[in-house]
Amino acid sequence: MTTHAVVVGAGVGGLSAAIHLARRGMRVTVVEKNRGPGGRLGQFTRDGHTFSTGPTLLIMPLLYRSEFAHLGVDMDAALESQRVDPTYDVVFDDGARLAMTSDLTSMRTQLEAMERGAFGGFLRYIEEGRKHYELGMPRLVDRDFRRLTDFATPANAVLALRIKALLPHYRHMSRFFDSPRLRAAFTYQDVYMGLSPFSAPSTFSLTPFSELAHGVWYPKGGMYRIVEVLAALAEEVGVQFVYDEPVRRIDIEGGRASGVVLGNAALGDGRTGVETTLPADVVVANADLPYVYRRLLPDAAAARALGRKKFSGSTISFYWGLDRVYPELRPHTLFLGDAYRDNFDRIERNRPLPDGPSVYVHAPTRLDPGTAPAGKDTLIAVVPTGHMPYDGDDPDLMAREEDAWVAETERARAAVFARLAQVGLDDVADHITVEATASPPTWKAHHNLERGATHGLAHTLFQLAYLRPHNRHARYRNLYFAGASTHPGTGVPTALVSGRLAAERIADDLGL
Repeated sequence: MTTHAVVVGAGVGGLSAAIHLARRGMRVTVVEKNRGPGGRLGQFTRDGHTFSTGPTLLIMPLLYRSEFAHLGVDMDAALESQRVDPTYDVVFDDGARLAMTSDLTSMRTQLEAMERGAFGGFLRYIEEGRKHYELGMPRLVDRDFRRLTDFATPANAVLALRIKALLPHYRHMSRFFDSPRLRAAFTYQDVYMGLSPFSAPSTFSLTPFSELAHGVWYPKGGMYRIVEVLAALAEEVGVQFVYDEPVRRIDIEGGRASGVVLGNAALGDGRTGVETTLPADVVVANADLPYVYRRLLPDAAAARALGRKKFSGSTISFYWGLDRVYPELRPHTLFLGDAYRDNFDRIERNRPLPDGPSVYVHAPTRLDPGTAPAGKDTLIAVVPTGHMPYDGDDPDLMAREEDAWVAETERARAAVFARLAQVGLDDVADHITVEATASPPTWKAHHNLERGATHGLAHTLFQLAYLRPHNRHARYRNLYFAGASTHPGTGVPTALVSGRLAAERIADDLGL
């Protein structure tokens, strides 16, 4: 009889796992609480404006290409991506700018204007990032750590020193730049992992290296094109999808996962609210891992242990359709405040935003005119924040928490307008015809993210590699995990890796 695998969640990690398992001959059903696939890599359209709700740029293309090849897909042909260069414009408090580009002549001119000798520091920094990338990616990201002995080896101890895993990223930048602004411009990328540059390992210099050396890209149609390609491939290999169907719990019988319990009765007799059990030989949970333990499993002690780990920050995001075009904005603009440390300290401590927070603005119509009607513009503004301090079951405390985020969202909105005014765009608010927002409570409600933490568990030194939650349950040996809070961690390309590693472990366990 064919082995039946049920995947909980149609995020990128779940899609990856489902495809790999189906290609190994398993019958696979993906159950998703929302109306379509993608998870945090989402998209919606309103009045002709198309908005990405997750990542807006494709970084680390070599990792993407490798993972697509594992799936039997030619990434370049499937995504038809265009390179974005400059990757983004950095704007500082006084209006000074730095265009992050792979054009070394341009970088030399810009950097030397900001700090004498800075171009030499830049070359040394990028070279170090190259070493970190070439050492760290194959040995820490593209492999599974199933046993402590896979991780705690003399070779890995030496590796940790070589990739400077014990040295905070921002502090290490003093070796390359004197200017606080340049240190900020080349460490802000740590926010991609939900980290503060003041606590992130210096290992993550591999990210700005990859951005400049391998490029930042934009798939035709936007980042959601990745989801469309994966979902189509999954259907092609026989994966079945059940959408708009929340999973109530994962059933455990005799120390094994026996299936998942659904709440909307989509597979039952059609009566809303009737629980239906979907039997499974194998379960892969792609939902947010802390949520899985807290809400879907009878593992109160394990859930409490996960709850004590460090969670990533979150974001307040604005989605605006405008009745005019602002050609002054390039595809990606990053406003970095001079109070850089205070900004990230507040994020890490889940404190209110500073008066001048860092802001990222994406103008997708510069790359894809189809994201807005003719003569109009689409903007996405993202303000990094802390996560929800309270995420419990007391309705009064939760209501108070949500009210606090309504007020914080208004402050963030005003901060975005103030940042845009820095570059002469002081009338954006007057031209908004479409508006949607998302804050930590939104991320929690829509994606079941504990505390509304957009990147799941943080990528601290003691939550990486073997020290990050593993992709198989310690006791329920047919329950596996894929996604941001499992190894290798958050991000779209690492989610692809996570799904593949989970599928490989299942195959090894079943002897496939």
